[in-house]
Amino acid sequence: MKPLALFGGTFDPIHIGHLSVAWEASELLDAEVRLMPASVPPHRSAPTATAEQRVEMLRAALRGQSRLTLDTRELDRSGPSYTIDTLEELREEFGDRPLVLLLGADAFAGLRSWQRWRDLFDVTHIGVINRPGVDTFRSVELERAVAPRRTDDPSVVRSQPAGRVIELTVTPLEISATRIRELLAAGRDPRYLLPAGLFDDPSLLAPYRELSSP
Repeated sequence: MKPLALFGGTFDPIHIGHLSVAWEASELLDAEVRLMPASVPPHRSAPTATAEQRVEMLRAALRGQSRLTLDTRELDRSGPSYTIDTLEELREEFGDRPLVLLLGADAFAGLRSWQRWRDLFDVTHIGVINRPGVDTFRSVELERAVAPRRTDDPSVVRSQPAGRVIELTVTPLEISATRIRELLAAGRDPRYLLPAGLFDDPSLLAPYRELSSP
């Protein structure tokens, strides 16, 4: 069965690095990938753009293809966006369909700080996005929890609903949303760091350009 993979983040703004990772993960796993913007991220400050503005940017960025889609359920929920709540909701909705939570290597290394982190393995696989040449320290506790779950075979992920950890090596694109916000605030035009669709409507990037206003 084709897995449903979930790629979350603030997407403030959505940029080419996000899309490249999601696209390659989709190809490696033969999965549908949903980009899922977070409402109130528990581990970081509030986004610059509003939820509505980030959704409009995502819609513009995803136009013209069907491999990557948008899921706004975390924006429809009040309070902090806890991943385990979202995954349990999706598990109830999709039954035994394989679910894959896509996480960057840095985020995965900090998994122990997440709400009910051990319960994640009961409802999803985890796809760890690795970049060549980048090593991330993982605690002994995390490694012990992960060791019996590891696989390097995507067909195993496709054959089971949850419980596996697979490493996915993708093309490294060092693009920073923080840097993009700085460029826009300075009146610069980060044309090839952002999806082309974001330049079709000047209002989409207005929240960042307004950062330089007195």
